[in-house]
Amino acid sequence: QPMVIDNRPGAGSMLGTDMVAKAAPDGYTLLLLPSSITIFPSVYKNVPFDAVRDFAPVTMLTYYPNLVVVPASSPVTSIKELIALAKAKPGALNFASGGTGTPTQFGAELLKLMTGIEIVHVPFKGGGPAIAALLGSQVQLYFGPIATVVQLVGAGKLRALAVTSAQRNPAAPDIPTATSLGYPKLQILGWYVFFAPAKLPQPMLDAWSKELKAVLALPEVNRKLTELGLDVETSTSEEFHKRMMSDLARWKAIIDEIGYKPT
Repeated sequence: QPMVIDNRPGAGSMLGTDMVAKAAPDGYTLLLLPSSITIFPSVYKNVPFDAVRDFAPVTMLTYYPNLVVVPASSPVTSIKELIALAKAKPGALNFASGGTGTPTQFGAELLKLMTGIEIVHVPFKGGGPAIAALLGSQVQLYFGPIATVVQLVGAGKLRALAVTSAQRNPAAPDIPTATSLGYPKLQILGWYVFFAPAKLPQPMLDAWSKELKAVLALPEVNRKLTELGLDVETSTSEEFHKRMMSDLARWKAIIDEIGYKPT
């Protein structure tokens, strides 16, 4: 069957998410979403959907770390040098995000909390514009999902300072982990999941889950995702629900510790 991909950037993916929350539960509309949905309730006062009530998890696809990246032209070659420069010039450095309320913002917010540096948040309408600004040196730092930046690092267009996972990533084996550099709180793993509107009948939900898992099991699909630094991991609805509840609680605790006030 032909499938229409409708990219809806904006508000950290909240616009597209809200559209699917209100879609008919007929099996013809699915939502491919990153883990930013677990951050929204802690940073926005008026989220137009309920992350738990309004969606039915079909299956998780992958989980992934972020790469802490700077422009290739940057004088910074390590996290230590980044912190030293930020402390020498408080408020002079900017960091990009794919939108307010995304992991690309709160990775940098965590770094600020742990080190006491002052760097200015510049939110963009999605990761693409954020990366473009970084490539143009309009911003100096980005916590980018590995799949979106690893090839630019390999091409020498960006420089990676750290990866936000417990172990080094096979797609970027030379990049040290933030934990090994002394920042264990920067262990941030995002994920991608397929959701359906909440009241999708169980037979349809099961059918979609079966087909998506079969595609993810194909060697060529698995290999391509691994090359991008993504770890394939599927789930049942119940397994993913537990993971999402855990991440909702973790991000709330982090955002409360940062002292970020919902807007």
